[in-house]
Amino acid sequence: MERETFLYHCRILLAQTAMKYNPQAILFDMDGVLIDSLDSWWKALNDALTVCHHKGLTRDEFVSTYWGHDLKDNLQRLHLNPSVATLCNVTYGHHIEDIRLYPDTTRTLQQLTSYKKAIITNTPTDCARQILQRFDIARYFQAIVTSDDVVKAKPDPEIVFTACAQLHVNPTDVVLVGDTDSDVRAGQAAGCRVVGLRIPADVTIQQLSELLVLLI
Repeated sequence: MERETFLYHCRILLAQTAMKYNPQAILFDMDGVLIDSLDSWWKALNDALTVCHHKGLTRDEFVSTYWGHDLKDNLQRLHLNPSVATLCNVTYGHHIEDIRLYPDTTRTLQQLTSYKKAIITNTPTDCARQILQRFDIARYFQAIVTSDDVVKAKPDPEIVFTACAQLHVNPTDVVLVGDTDSDVRAGQAAGCRVVGLRIPADVTIQQLSELLVLLI
């Protein structure tokens, strides 16, 4: 335990001394960053696959191939009509009780009130708003941009440009926080500084609250 605590403080110290950001805005992915919804989406997709008489996915298959990607893109990979997304959104509602807010999410957002903030998520609008309202965190964001608002979802940077336009900021003056390769690719393509949550990026953190020490 002492060794783990020491390593944790080393990570924080390295982050503090290596770089400090003073962004005009912060963009957050939602699933995997603010909330733990992986099992909910896995179950929802499998419910939809069952209705469509399609073989279900193991959790490992879902995580390795489909997690973090646009729902309609996932359906195309499965050779299903993108219209099945409507069914997935319905079945997702059956598993909303499985979603958990990460312990440090609200506290971190409360300490970032001086920054403009937006959600950029490949989750469809209806589902995203249900989640944000359920956990009472929608009030911390000036913009919520979902895959329904763009032609191309992440990893395409369109969703980043759309959020920046709504916040009236330049992408190069923005920090993006994400937990998947799609987030990193979208942010870097748009010119943002990308903070990866437990994944390689411009800088990597292990928990959301560590973001606070990176900001001026």
